[in-house]
Amino acid sequence: MTDKQTVDKFLAQPALAVVGVSRSGKKFGNAAYKELKAKGYRVYPVHPQADAIEGDKCYKKLGDLPEAVGGVLTVVPPQQTEHVVRDAASVGIKRVWMQQGAESQEAIRFCEENGIAHVEGLCILMFAQPTALPHKLHRFIWGLIGKLPK
Repeated sequence: MTDKQTVDKFLAQPALAVVGVSRSGKKFGNAAYKELKAKGYRVYPVHPQADAIEGDKCYKKLGDLPEAVGGVLTVVPPQQTEHVVRDAASVGIKRVWMQQGAESQEAIRFCEENGIAHVEGLCILMFAQPTALPHKLHRFIWGLIGKLPK
């Protein structure tokens, strides 16, 4: 289970990468990318086959980023998440957020064995400030049922 301190430290990073943006612009990775960018983060889209996402330069892999980032948000199918966390480790990224539905036991185990702080099973947009109304409501409901990190 992810704790609040891990969530807060991830969100304190000024520069983040998002793996799982799509060229069509219609996936959750794109929504997260746009919202994090609008919230003031320096956000870098990562997609192995795209030159640009949302009008911004896209990077083929984490090692191609123009600066060191404090964390990577992965919004890919669970079977791809382990590859993302291994790639993150290879370039020294020590924080990974596995968006709800992207987590895998292999990726979680790899993070734990390699000292990578990780968030799993939570929607980043419920926590990144300022939080939009739908995400505030989602967070409020999770609070009522005891699912928020402590």
